[in-house]
Amino acid sequence: MEPVETPRVFSGRYELTHLIARGGMAQVFRARDRLLDRPVAIKVLFPELSVDRAFVERFRREAQAAANLSHPNIVPVFDWGEDGGTYFIVMEFIDGQPLSALMRASGPLPPRRAAEVGIHVAAALAYAHRHGVVHRDVKPGNVLLTSDDQVKVTDFGIARALNTEESLTQTGAVMGTATYFSPEQAEGVGVDARSDIYSLGVVLYEMLAGRPPFLGDTPVAVASKHVRDQAPELRDLAPAVPPDLEAVIAKAMAKSADQRYQSAEELQADLRRFVEGQPVTAGDPGATRVQQAVAATAAMAAVDLTQAVPATGAGDRGDGVERAVTERRRRTRRLVAVLVGLLVVLAVVVVLLLDALGYIGGSGSFAMPDVVGKPLATATGTLEAKGLVIGATDHRTAGTAAGTVLATDPPSGRSVHKGQRVTLTVSSGPTPVKSVLVPKVTTLPTTQAEAVLQNLGLSYRVNLVSNPAPATTVVAQTPPAGRTVKSGSQVVLSVSKSTTTVAVPDVTGRTAIQAASTLGAKGLQAGTSTSQCSNTLGKGLVVSTSPAAGTQVAKSTTVNLVVSSGPCQAVVPNVVGSTPTAAKTTLQSKGFTDVTVTSTPTCAPATNGKVVKQTPSAGTSASTSSSVVITSCTATAPPSNKKKPVPTVTGRTVTTAKKLLAKTGFTSVTSSKATLTCPQPTHTKVVAQTPKGGPPPVTPSATPVTLTVCK
Repeated sequence: MEPVETPRVFSGRYELTHLIARGGMAQVFRARDRLLDRPVAIKVLFPELSVDRAFVERFRREAQAAANLSHPNIVPVFDWGEDGGTYFIVMEFIDGQPLSALMRASGPLPPRRAAEVGIHVAAALAYAHRHGVVHRDVKPGNVLLTSDDQVKVTDFGIARALNTEESLTQTGAVMGTATYFSPEQAEGVGVDARSDIYSLGVVLYEMLAGRPPFLGDTPVAVASKHVRDQAPELRDLAPAVPPDLEAVIAKAMAKSADQRYQSAEELQADLRRFVEGQPVTAGDPGATRVQQAVAATAAMAAVDLTQAVPATGAGDRGDGVERAVTERRRRTRRLVAVLVGLLVVLAVVVVLLLDALGYIGGSGSFAMPDVVGKPLATATGTLEAKGLVIGATDHRTAGTAAGTVLATDPPSGRSVHKGQRVTLTVSSGPTPVKSVLVPKVTTLPTTQAEAVLQNLGLSYRVNLVSNPAPATTVVAQTPPAGRTVKSGSQVVLSVSKSTTTVAVPDVTGRTAIQAASTLGAKGLQAGTSTSQCSNTLGKGLVVSTSPAAGTQVAKSTTVNLVVSSGPCQAVVPNVVGSTPTAAKTTLQSKGFTDVTVTSTPTCAPATNGKVVKQTPSAGTSASTSSSVVITSCTATAPPSNKKKPVPTVTGRTVTTAKKLLAKTGFTSVTSSKATLTCPQPTHTKVVAQTPKGGPPPVTPSATPVTLTVCK
């Protein structure tokens, strides 16, 4: 991929990063979807074609045709649009390479691998045909192989709806790639699903032979060969190709659409039979070629002989009689020559037909022995005893025991002669049964669950059930996740039915565009957007919806959005002089919830217990999420110089005595234990104090008091 020197962004969302490929009408880029933060592929129509209405319509049709197809083997289309006069299509980014690149790098594919690729392509075409879409440009460049070995069909740029007369070209116009044309495409006549089958047959031929069946100096020359010529025998270009697979391809590439597979499902089924080692339904390709040769001879015989025998005028006289005799003789000779030529051609066709049917074979010819179902050693002995030479031996997995002969080429009953080479197809035993761990697919959309199961080789069946989950969601599965089953086992999916109501999704914290996309996916419409400050959600993010998230509403209901305008702002009130509790209440009423209280002893006694400072200062505009710090005064009152009599505290406990003394200003108090035993009622109580209680008055702050406590 080539990096893009000057990245361009389409619709403010898709940022081009690398050029992937160039085509005849567009370029394909790798891009980043800024909204969903994922890689995508974007096909961009060449600017000079954007002014051509036909090309723009063709581009629109591609987006529309592919967007309606949801299948594991079809590249999905996410979006399409126009930006500054340039049209584009947004598709899934496939991490892989085209089949054409793989063949250029590795050459022909092994027969089994080619058939497996063909099965996936046929599955994609079958799905498209069921939905009324004919691809019309099936070729290796439009078949993508992912890094995890998946097969994806892309580029429905000239796809056409089967159930309409709509077309992008005039009658007789030709669209597609000449190398992979069906005969009807080359002739510019109407096409249907069988045209895609022919093109897939050509792709299979090229995968095995390493080259297309028809080559030419110009596209016109190649196209005409699709109509007139027979493809070279595949076994001549690739001798290792099994006869059954050659027969499948020959049937797919039949000149007449009526002689091909009549649906992509039929072709897919025959390819799967080949992979599994079962007999295919396609006939012998040699017999097909004889039938086509007979048809060609019949066409030659239909030449109007009267064109070679011109009539003589009725008014000839005299010398005209002699000229008439001469002309009659000349006509007779011409007629004899034509008849002799036709007889020669007919004789050649009869010989070819008899040879194909095994009725002639030269000296020493005999019927091919039937050794199918016999062990390889027994079959080899039987054939060699007849003078036949054992050629290649192909092995396939099959339901029979290993070493059992499955087929012979030539087949049994065909006329053969001594020294002729025979190819044997031998069973390598049943396909090993793989164990698969059933994955968890509940809560997934049905299409995604199907893809997960198919990739693991599991089949599935869908049961629709009533469930409040979103429509087409898997709500249950049998067997459950974690169960070990055989490959090919069926998983029953319980899928929620489509309902008339849907729950409003929670889009809190998403951008308005993301919220609109989520609502649209639920069948709802995004309505008006109003702004509201928020200290928890950033600017531009959804704060709430109306109706609220979780509310059951009818589909197509309009959901209005409340979007954050950023942090809330307010004017800081003046709380200096208030108590800390009152100050916090005032600040919180204005939206300031983060209030910190500190204290300072450095202040006037008159402000003791009051707020003396605040940050931010009063009148400042600040975010209500910011912190407000208030400082309160905790000053100690100065000691009093007024004299007081000492309170009498004898008979009280030490704790009570100290509190009484402190209340009157006597803060310097000590206590000691009495050395003598005191009476029982005075235990742990003050029995003496110095100075004694009562006058004379003394200064409390300057007078220490000593208490004697009874033991």
